[in-house]
Amino acid sequence: MANNVHVIGAGISGLSAAVRLAKAGWQVHVHEATQQAGGRCRSYYDAATGLVIDNGNHLLLSGNRHALAFARSIGTEAGLVGPARAQFPFVDLATGRRWQLDLGDGRLPLWVFDRNRRVPDTVLSDYLALSPLVWAPAARRVGDSIPTSGTLYRRLVQPLLLAALNLDPPEGSAGLAGAIVRETLLAGGRACRPLIARDGLSAVLVEPAIRLLQDKGAAVRFGHELRALGAGAGIVSELKFGDDAVTLGAGDAVVLAVPPRPAASLLPGLTTPSKFRAIVNAHFRVDPPAGQPPILGVVGGLVEWLFAFPGRLSVTISNADRLVDQPREELAQVIWADICKAAGVQGDLPPWQIVRERRATFEATPEQNALRPGAVTAYKNLFLAGDWTDTGLPATIEGSVRSGDRAAGLVQAMREGRQTSR
Repeated sequence: MANNVHVIGAGISGLSAAVRLAKAGWQVHVHEATQQAGGRCRSYYDAATGLVIDNGNHLLLSGNRHALAFARSIGTEAGLVGPARAQFPFVDLATGRRWQLDLGDGRLPLWVFDRNRRVPDTVLSDYLALSPLVWAPAARRVGDSIPTSGTLYRRLVQPLLLAALNLDPPEGSAGLAGAIVRETLLAGGRACRPLIARDGLSAVLVEPAIRLLQDKGAAVRFGHELRALGAGAGIVSELKFGDDAVTLGAGDAVVLAVPPRPAASLLPGLTTPSKFRAIVNAHFRVDPPAGQPPILGVVGGLVEWLFAFPGRLSVTISNADRLVDQPREELAQVIWADICKAAGVQGDLPPWQIVRERRATFEATPEQNALRPGAVTAYKNLFLAGDWTDTGLPATIEGSVRSGDRAAGLVQAMREGRQTSR
């Protein structure tokens, strides 16, 4: 008879762990406190625009091997679409200048030697100056490792690291930034092709995972919040869900894939990040103009990335604590003005929606990064997952999936009797 594994939380990290364990023969039980799966990576119908929108605009890269493997495992890799080559068009709203960064399709960053493919007005020595970041320790700040001014920084490094770290790059952890650089810019164009879920995050990464789990006999319960753990002798023995409880048998396991605040409540003494940064996403019901690229980098304005979807233009603004209390319509007007400049469109403000995530990601500073726990806990049958755990990456989809994969691997190792480590 298969052992039971209880996955607490149906976000991307929990779903990735659940799928992997279901395929490995475990009897999987998923418990989600809310009424929907996906966490901060999901889609929903928005009455203001009359569209299905994502609660956040998430960009994946072809080198995000854990995230792509997860999509492949649930049969939806084809739902992640993007250009054939790693090309990133940019516009500077302050000057009106446009350019395209062309990273090619190879395994080496040979694009830096071609002045026609790299950032305009930059030279090879600008890129070499970034080398201290590549293997920088997590305790060092970006601003203490590389130059944070100049053309290359303003047109490429700042937008890239701002999106990845969700804070002003100079204050971020150089170790986390270096991981991003190693897995993207240094890995050549083959690892940098941009991918988006054209039909929505839920349709590509969430709903197919739920269906696969159910097809494999997994139980998926919504509105089922874990309130407390019963434990003794170094193992979790009971899961308390308020009105009901689940007793764990010998060989059963738990993957706790919830945000840091409830995780710390369930596990007193657990160290977790305590500071967070906001992200603002905005969606406008308008047909993208002909030739509008799926993803456009924007510098010199409030908007940072402009995404073109069928019938919709959407934007992302990172490190957005300053915007969370700004009047919504005022913010929508400012964003729409940036979109008009970036996309070359005109017209009054179309139907819109602003989505503000106040605690979108943990603060990716050295101090907060040092508070991230590993997957192993004081209980030999309980493991942690989530982009806020110590994945070696900032809070990204790739980090979420990686954490779920790691937790699933530790559950498997427990069953096989191997000694677990961090």
